[in-house]
Amino acid sequence: MALTTVIAAALSLQRYALGSRFPQSVEAASKIALANPAAETPMPFGIGETLNYDVSWSAFSAAAKIQLCVTEHREILGSRTWHFRASAHTLSPLRSFLTVDDQIDSYTDTATFESRQYEMYLYEMGKKDNQILHFSVAGRPQKADVPVVVVSPGTLDPLGALYVLRQVHWQHTPEFRAPVFDGDDLVEMRAHLEAAKELVAVNAGNYSATRILVREYQHGVEVKGESLSICFANDAARTPILLEAEIPFGSVRIELSSLPH
Repeated sequence: MALTTVIAAALSLQRYALGSRFPQSVEAASKIALANPAAETPMPFGIGETLNYDVSWSAFSAAAKIQLCVTEHREILGSRTWHFRASAHTLSPLRSFLTVDDQIDSYTDTATFESRQYEMYLYEMGKKDNQILHFSVAGRPQKADVPVVVVSPGTLDPLGALYVLRQVHWQHTPEFRAPVFDGDDLVEMRAHLEAAKELVAVNAGNYSATRILVREYQHGVEVKGESLSICFANDAARTPILLEAEIPFGSVRIELSSLPH
C-alpha cells in the first residue's frame, strides 16, 4: 500500500476547481499571476496544519496511517510556493508482509497553483526509491540551472492538487478539468459535484460535507477501474475528511482520525 498508490494512483488527488471568485482554470490563474507576480490566493489552511488519517484497504481495516502537513513557504525555481508533505506507514498485520514508509513533498505555487517541484522518498519492502522532479512550463524562462520536466501551463502534482481543492466553490463549478503529472503518467482529471451537503461519519466525528467525484482520462478516454470521491467538511477550513477510492488493487478508505490541529 505505497503512498504513491494511495496519493497518486489510488486516490488520484489530481484535480481541483475554482469558484466564482477565482479564475475558471489553472492556466487562467497562471496568466493572471504572471501579470501580477505578487498575487497570492488566500487559502483555507495555514502553515503548521497537521491532519491525521486512518487507512483501510481491502480486507485490512487498519492498513496504514497517513499524515498531511503544511510545513512552510519556500522559494523554488524563483517561485514562492506552499510546501506540503504527506507520509504513510503500514500497520500490523499488513506490515508483516508489506512494509511501507513513504514520504511525498509537493511545492505548489502560491499564485498560480502550478506544481514547481515534486519529491518522492519511498521505502517499500526494504528498497529505497527517491525521485525529485523540477517542473518547468514550456516557453517560460528557466530560473535555475537544474534538470527540469517540461509541462504545460496549469499542471499540478497529486498532493498539491488535494490542497488546492479545499478552496473550491463547487456550487458554482459543475465540472473542472486540469492536467496532472505524478512522475510517470500525465492525466486529465475531471471532477464534479456529487452532493453539496451530506452527513459523513469518520473516526474524528460527524461532519456536514460536500462530496466530489473525480475521474481521470488519458487522450480523452476514461481510465477504467479507478475512481475517487472526496468529502470536504462544510466549514471555513474545508478539511478533507474522507477519501474513498476504487482501484485495481481493491477499495481504499481514508478517514480523518482526529480533530485537525
